[in-house]
Amino acid sequence: MNIVMLTNTYSPHVGGVARSVEVFANAYRRRGHRVLVVAPVFANMPRNEIDVARVPAVQNFNGSDFSVVLPVPGLLSETFDRFHPSIIHAHHPFLLGMTALRVARTWALPLVFTHHTLYEHYTHYVPGNSPNFRRFVIELATCYANLCDQVFAPSQSIAALLRHRGVKVPISVVPTGVSLERFSVGDGKGFRSALGIPEDAFVVGHVGRLAPEKNLRFLAEAVVAFLKIDSRARFLLVGEGPSAAEVHAVFRQAREDHRLHTVGVLQDDLADAYHAMDIFAFASRSETQGMVLTEAMAAGVPVVALDAAGVREVVADGLNGYLLAEQSQVDFVAAINKVAAMTPTALDALRHGGRNTAKSFSIERSVDRALACYERLCGRAPAPRDEQDSDLESVLHWLEAEWDIVKSMASAAGAALVDDGLGGGSGT
Repeated sequence: MNIVMLTNTYSPHVGGVARSVEVFANAYRRRGHRVLVVAPVFANMPRNEIDVARVPAVQNFNGSDFSVVLPVPGLLSETFDRFHPSIIHAHHPFLLGMTALRVARTWALPLVFTHHTLYEHYTHYVPGNSPNFRRFVIELATCYANLCDQVFAPSQSIAALLRHRGVKVPISVVPTGVSLERFSVGDGKGFRSALGIPEDAFVVGHVGRLAPEKNLRFLAEAVVAFLKIDSRARFLLVGEGPSAAEVHAVFRQAREDHRLHTVGVLQDDLADAYHAMDIFAFASRSETQGMVLTEAMAAGVPVVALDAAGVREVVADGLNGYLLAEQSQVDFVAAINKVAAMTPTALDALRHGGRNTAKSFSIERSVDRALACYERLCGRAPAPRDEQDSDLESVLHWLEAEWDIVKSMASAAGAALVDDGLGGGSGT
């Protein structure tokens, strides 16, 4: 198959969607399929990319680390003509998601949409953020999903939420799988040594984009509270983002900044970083799946996390870590301390449970699910057409796509104006 994946975020941007697109694209290529990734231009993006089409974009939108694509009609027409796509896969419902809809309709191709993100948790990046606007983005994503042939949900929680919100098209649970080979082995001892972390230190770790929606103030304050009661403990923070300064400020104010080790974004050394940790701490409640959680578990690292969509499918309380129902600093610190005080036998049991969980989320299993859906959709043979009919039908499909886009926008706006709250069972 020739698979086109359109995404508003991609390398070198750091985030779950960018990593998911890259993981799946590489896995599909290993299976012998061609993949074209369409993504915005980002600063410091890789040179000489193969089968990646970049679209002009505004950098660092509203002070964030996101790029926002600029509307350039017809820019990708020749690219798609040369690629001969079999299926279109959108990873967002807006911007390049709208492009995906136009392409799928014009070429009469199946359209798949992965609902990666709970967009209502990201509206603070947009000027004029309000409850009405959050309702608007929920409705827009729902309307978009119903214009597609297939929706992928990264977790069962999100699949249930989408059905509750009114998504009628088929939904398949397809999480971003973890590479067991990559994360099961790592040089944790060497990584610690390079950062000056004592060999006998108890290392609390975190990996992710450092942004407001990740609940990092709570996480930082909870880790600081744990450091106050365990003199051998350190905090290893992997990632970059607008909330990095806030995390540093929390540690500095507590006079524990000498026990905070930040390393920015990692690529080749990421597995080593996980293996340098004794526990993985996670406080985000805006996720749709637990990518970093399964990576940590593949490395044999127990997890303590807050109960939330996408997290509860991964963290099994007492089996591979601890899942906390409430956002309580006392409970979060107690869970970390419980792991720190474990006997080697009890700790090995948690690590073993984590590795087994990671196996159930392997990339190979996820790719099998995704490709089975692709093949089913591509198996719907279109009726034969002559060239003239094909040209006319393409124009009609394009007009239909434009009309559906307008209707979706109007429907989402109408729902936002009718309901001042989030309503509609947002489940967040």
